[in-house]
Amino acid sequence: MATQTELGAVGSLWRYPVKSMMGEELNAAEVTERGLLGDRAYALVDCADGKVVTAKNPRKWPHLFDFRASFIDPARAGAQVAPVRITLPDGSMVTSEQDDCNQILSQALAREVMLNVIGRGDEEAKTSAEEYWPDMEGLAFRETVTDFDLPAGTFFDCAVVHLLTTATLDRLSELYPRGRFEVRRFRPNIVIQSPSGERGFIEDSWIGHTLAMGDEVRLSITGPCGRCVMTTLPQGDLPKDPEILRTAAKHNHVHVGVYGAVAQGGVIRRGDRVRWAA
Repeated sequence: MATQTELGAVGSLWRYPVKSMMGEELNAAEVTERGLLGDRAYALVDCADGKVVTAKNPRKWPHLFDFRASFIDPARAGAQVAPVRITLPDGSMVTSEQDDCNQILSQALAREVMLNVIGRGDEEAKTSAEEYWPDMEGLAFRETVTDFDLPAGTFFDCAVVHLLTTATLDRLSELYPRGRFEVRRFRPNIVIQSPSGERGFIEDSWIGHTLAMGDEVRLSITGPCGRCVMTTLPQGDLPKDPEILRTAAKHNHVHVGVYGAVAQGGVIRRGDRVRWAA
């Protein structure tokens, strides 16, 4: 069991340069008031309706997890957003610097889209996206598509940081042993390696508290992370599996992981101790 102050260690760090595409695993990351530097810096926008493209509506965008994005140059605080390289499902690549980038992405998605970047346009302008709700007990809606607003000036769904513990993944695996509860299904930024023997949705008890990570970073845990149909989608060798979401709905109110706000930025590294902030 964890001591009063030691909650675990940073097991892995993840950044997703383009919203709803596969991202990058990092050994270290700079954390700013907007979360991990470069996270969700880009997003596709549907030219037909102006909505941000998201895998939350797989009926409209069924293949987003077949795309992978990475920064060409290191992301640097205070600098212009670095260009990205996007690997398409067929293995070909396109960069945000190419004049025909939007044309190539539109052809790959069979729908006209535009690659947008944070800082281009009105930072206070509201953007919206769509979410498909499967017919599943425990969800707020069933068998319908709803619109939701993104926080102004961002491409985040809700909060700038998403944390997940290995204890929660282990507990879900116990509840549904045939399921593959891998990190990539849940797209967290920070995976916390729980102390040996810890089981259960332990991060839920962190809500309302502040965590210290390493020497600098402090994160205020603001609320639970409600899950959606994205967790059930196939990606790579992971199969489609609605029971992933159904297990979370049945046993933890559809929550897997928690959201956080940055109380103090800095550099975070794999292996950093996680503890209560003083």
